[in-house]
This record gives sequence, C-alpha cells and structure tokens, in this order.
Amino acid sequence: MNITTDSLQEAWHRLDAPGSYEWWYFDAEDEAQGISVVFIWFAGFAFSPYYVSHYEEWKARRRADQPVPVDYAGFSFQLYENGKETINFIKEGGRELFASEDGGIGVRFEGSRFVYDPLRDEYRLGIDFSFPARDRSVHASFSFRPLHRFDYRLDTDAHDGVDFRHQWVLSVPKAEVLGVLDIQSISSGGRQVVNFRGRGYHDHNLGVIPMYESIDRWYWGRVFSDRFDLIYYVIFLHGRSSSPQAVMMLRDHESGKQTVLDAVRVSESGFTRGLFAPVHGTSLRLEDGNASVEIRHHEALDTGPFYLRYASRVSLTIGEERLAEVRGISEFLNPEALQSGVMRFFTACRVWRDGERSMMYTMYNFFKHQIDWFTKKKL
Repeated sequence: MNITTDSLQEAWHRLDAPGSYEWWYFDAEDEAQGISVVFIWFAGFAFSPYYVSHYEEWKARRRADQPVPVDYAGFSFQLYENGKETINFIKEGGRELFASEDGGIGVRFEGSRFVYDPLRDEYRLGIDFSFPARDRSVHASFSFRPLHRFDYRLDTDAHDGVDFRHQWVLSVPKAEVLGVLDIQSISSGGRQVVNFRGRGYHDHNLGVIPMYESIDRWYWGRVFSDRFDLIYYVIFLHGRSSSPQAVMMLRDHESGKQTVLDAVRVSESGFTRGLFAPVHGTSLRLEDGNASVEIRHHEALDTGPFYLRYASRVSLTIGEERLAEVRGISEFLNPEALQSGVMRFFTACRVWRDGERSMMYTMYNFFKHQIDWFTKKKL
C-alpha cells in the first residue's frame, strides 16, 4: 500500500484493469446542529454487487467481456441527524453518467460534482439528485477549505517489490466546511433547508485489483480537539502475517507542530459482529514511541455487510500529557463480504443501478420509507 499527501494525485487516474477502483470522499460535521454528511464519487465502484459479480464471472470465464471500471461509476450521499442515519443514497451507472474535470481535479456523476480551485485552495461541491424510492430530492452546495495539510509519502511497493495494490491520498486532514442543504419531498413539495457550518475531512483511494484480493481489514478515523487533531489509518493486508501498515498523523495546536508516526504498534480487542456486520474490534490501541491512542467504537452510525461507521471515544497520551476522552469518527471495512453471494444480495438492496429493475432495492426502500414516515415528521 502507498500513502501520499500530494494533492496532484487526486486527478482521475483512468484505471482500466478489471477490478480497479477509485473514489473521492468528503465528510463533514456540524456539531452545533448534530448533523453530519458524507459525499463520495466513484470511478469503479469497489463495493458494487454488480461490478463484483461481473468481475467474478469474467475471472471464472463464465463471460467473455471483462469489466471496465468506469462502467461502474457512482455517487453516494449520507445524512446523519443526531446520531441516526436519515438518508442513505447510493446510485451507480455507466460511463455516460461520469465525467472528470478536464486538466484539473474534480469529477461528476449525473447532477452531482466536485471541483478543486487551486487559486482559492477550495473544494466546491454541488449536489443534485432525486431519490424516488424514499420520496426525496436533494440539492446542496458545499465548500471545503483546508485548514492545514501534511507533507508525507510512504511507498511500500519500492520496499517489498510487490505490485501496486492500493493507494491512500490524504488530501485534507481538516477543513472549514460551509454549505446549504435543501431536502424536498417529491410528493408533497415540503422542504427542509439546513445552513451548515462545521469541520470536515477529505481523502482519495484507488487500487488496481478488487479490495478483497489485497485487504483483509481496515480501520481509519479522525479526531478534532482543542489541543490535538489526529488522523489514523490501519490496514491489514492479505498474505502478510506481520504487523499491519499503520500511521498516526498529529497536529499540536499550541505549537503548530505536525508529526507523522509510521512505526505504529496496533492492538485490537473486544471483537464482535452483528447479524450482517463483519467481525471487528470494538477497541483499538495505537502506540509509537511516547504517543499512544485508545479508541473505543462507541455508537454505531452506519452498519452493513462490509462497512461500519462509529462515533468513537478517543484518549490520547503524548509523553506526560494525557488528553481527556474526546469524540471522534471511526470507520471499519472488511471487503471479504463482497465475495459472498448472500452479502452481495443484501448490498444490492441499497444500490440503485441505473437501468436495472431490482425488486430487492424496491422492497428495501419501501419498508425504510414506511419507517421514516412513522419515526419522524414528513416533509
């Protein structure tokens, strides 16, 4: 796995090998209002049951046409309000729905796009989609302005001679985020308008083979506190019995000093799993020199066959200084579930494939819409 903070690596890489994937991830939280949002653009939707099935059938020689990543492009949007997921929109489609910024950084899927303005050092997001299965349409405009960046590179391919499998581009460890979110009921015309002001995070991931062929499990997260900011990234690779690749990136607000720790020792504990959620540790301990971090996955915000998102409690010790327990966002991924036909079935319940009729998707969203109706006011 490679790690870089070079923002030029954010441009679309035009990967075309079967199983390749690339995504751009934006995450922001408005703590005062108890609202958080996630925006992701995909070129080669690594978690698509349609893409994975095509790849597996091609690999087994049951079909002759190899899967092309850009034919499985996509966009997803999640809205969390007071710790509960209220919108989970995922749509994918062919190359005609996807476009990249010519000569720059940015991509579009249907009416939703982001673009980076290097002169203003600003990412501008424009969101426009309809979600008929849940009687919603969403329009939004957001700005991510980096508050600081890191300067770091780790090229493990050069060290061990393996082919490139995965690259993490830490673009924006922390950003000021401003936005307006306009959610409408398609049937009634009712509206919910949110003026958003908070802090955010942005990164970019890509790889040339399906994730489940190279990654065993993967933890990552971030903490923004008055004293320190922390980004951590822990990835266990297949075929390696040694320690995982792990980094911690720290920023000290008092001194302005930024530190990258990449000889991190990792301990997992409190293993558990849900009905559909993968096995994962509910607690992590990360240590490097005189720095140690305790992470407890406290409150599940999103659960699925291969992905978990938590509001976490994090304690940080640096030398003699101990930071009282603070809030953070933690995520976990185990791509092994993507190989399971049963789990792909349940994943397909959440994914709207353009041009495909899916009874699973229709029924899942029908029942979710009924729950929405009974548990909160209609727009």
